[in-house]
Parts: sequence; C-alpha cells; structure tokens
Amino acid sequence: MSEKRSQLFGVMGEFSTPEDLVAATKKVREAGYKHIEAYTPFPVEGLAEAVGFKWTAVPLLTLLGGIAGGVGGFGLEYWVSAITYPENIGGRPLNSWVAFIPVTFEMTVLGASLVAAISMLALNKLPQPYHPVFNVERFALASTDKFFLCIEARDAKFNLAEASKLLQSLHAEHINEVKDEE
Repeated sequence: MSEKRSQLFGVMGEFSTPEDLVAATKKVREAGYKHIEAYTPFPVEGLAEAVGFKWTAVPLLTLLGGIAGGVGGFGLEYWVSAITYPENIGGRPLNSWVAFIPVTFEMTVLGASLVAAISMLALNKLPQPYHPVFNVERFALASTDKFFLCIEARDAKFNLAEASKLLQSLHAEHINEVKDEE
C-alpha cells in the first residue's frame, strides 16, 4: 500500500473581522509576500486591492465575445438574405440591414454573456472541487463568520517560521500549516 505524502502549501491565519483581515493583508504585502490569498464569507471592500489584484481579462474577453457574436449574427443574416437565398420581395435591397438589428443585438448579448461566464470560470480556475486549504479543519468557518489569510509556500520569500511569526504579530487568532496531501 502506498502511504500519503503531504507537501506544505502554506501557512494560514484566522481573523475575526474583515477590518483585521484587510489590515493584516496590507502588512503581509508590505513585508514582501506576493503569493497570498484571502478567504471571506462575503465580499470585503478593499480586500482585492490589499491582496494585489489589479487587472483581469474578463472585460476585454467579454467585449471580444460581444463583437464576435454581433458580427456573426449580422454575417449569418447577410449571407442568408443576400448570398444563399436572394429574394427580392417588395423592391427592398437584399442587404436590408435595418431588419438585421434585432438578431445582431441578441447575438451580441449572447456572445458577450457566454464568453463572460466561461472566461470568469476559466480564469478563476473553477470549478475547483479540491484545494489544499480544505485540509484545515477551521477553514469551514470561512463560509460563516471567520476570515482567513494564507501565505503560500511557493512565494520566494516564504519561510514557515517567519510567516507564522508575522501572522502571529498581526493578531491572527489561529495559525495553521496548510498541507497539500497527495
């Protein structure tokens, strides 16, 4: 039988209030850590900036999806009306673009919404049925009333003792090692 091996993923501190978490996150970033993640039961204003999130590709991809959907919808109608089945009905031009507006609009919305949903899931690496932080028993409280900050071991500056000491100095209630069990 093979035995389970565990590898250190990081160290996690637990905080009682969102204000404590945001303050701790700012201090951890000021200490030079780049690979950190915060977990909260609800959105916390200012936390994204404190963690270091600056830019996401979702709006750009949504715009491109909308443009592709609109061009695709208009192109399909033009192709059908002017190229494949050209019917001159009532003396109207074959490219009656005014009649194409509703389908073009709907395809723009459809393309943008599909690309937004798919790119958000993909860029957030979702769905993620397993994450090493799930191995910490107290992490279940992240869905109710506690706030967690994890300093990941992949950070160039990471040292278990120093990171734990830093979280302790920031008044973390509980500090846990996060193991990635294989």
